[in-house]
Amino acid sequence: MKTKIIHREAIFLMLSVMLFIAISPAQAQTFENLNSLEGHSTKTYYSTGAKVQAETMAVRCDSVISFYYALINFKPAVTLLVLSPDDWPKYTDFPVYGMPHYNDPQFLVVASEDNTFWKSFIPPLDILRPSLSQEIASTYSDQKGELTMQAFFDLLAIHELGHAFHIQGGLKMQRNWMGELFANIFLHTYIATKEPEMLPALTVFPTMVVNSTNKEDLKYTTLNELEANYELIGKQYPKNYGWYQCRWHMAAANIYENGGIVTFQNLWELLKNQKEPLDDKAFAELLLTIVDQSVADVPLKWEEEK
Repeated sequence: MKTKIIHREAIFLMLSVMLFIAISPAQAQTFENLNSLEGHSTKTYYSTGAKVQAETMAVRCDSVISFYYALINFKPAVTLLVLSPDDWPKYTDFPVYGMPHYNDPQFLVVASEDNTFWKSFIPPLDILRPSLSQEIASTYSDQKGELTMQAFFDLLAIHELGHAFHIQGGLKMQRNWMGELFANIFLHTYIATKEPEMLPALTVFPTMVVNSTNKEDLKYTTLNELEANYELIGKQYPKNYGWYQCRWHMAAANIYENGGIVTFQNLWELLKNQKEPLDDKAFAELLLTIVDQSVADVPLKWEEEK
């Protein structure tokens, strides 16, 4: 039981970190100590020995940006840094190696290799119900049959690209929760459309977290409570924030399943053009009439869901 509790706290700490990453310029603006990867639209630099991972991430970033440019006629300026543990502190202030993050003004920072941080989220399978244990093992195993969370963390780079799109695109999120929901819709829409074979890697982990959480154990559960205590929850209640983040992942999946690609396009247009602040009722009404019922249901039916 103690192992289960420790592991669960680690999961929620990571998810809390996803929001409260310091968005600050990379420490170095020049990359003479890194290798430049040629042949990609996304400017990419990588640590020695990380060319294979850099190629994989650059191809995906190119694909994501191209996919969304065709939908919304906008692309952000992004420089991808694929860093080893030694190079990580030289190019980012973020203290934990392995967490993808978007550093203002345009740096997307990812890890080049498996690491202790990723491994800390591998659940002890012997304490899970057999069906879930089997699902995790089949979803998060590498070619050697060893458990790794790399597939999930690599996909989080797309979530961070979503933030690059809405920040550089000048969108007004209206609510803190919408900023994160937007990035998750951005992530899920791309994966479901272009890399559907990666859907299990994206969805199994958040579903596991939500289904294993008792809402009565959480101090905050409503979206209004999140708005009123946004930074407090992220900094002092990581388990609580992790639950919110996983709910948004699951909501993004439902939104795509109900409305498809056009839902993201409608959401982009609304957040791009609606510059005046809206109260809860007006915001929900616009989400319903302009975007999709499934998006409006996030605030309208939040407390009805688990």
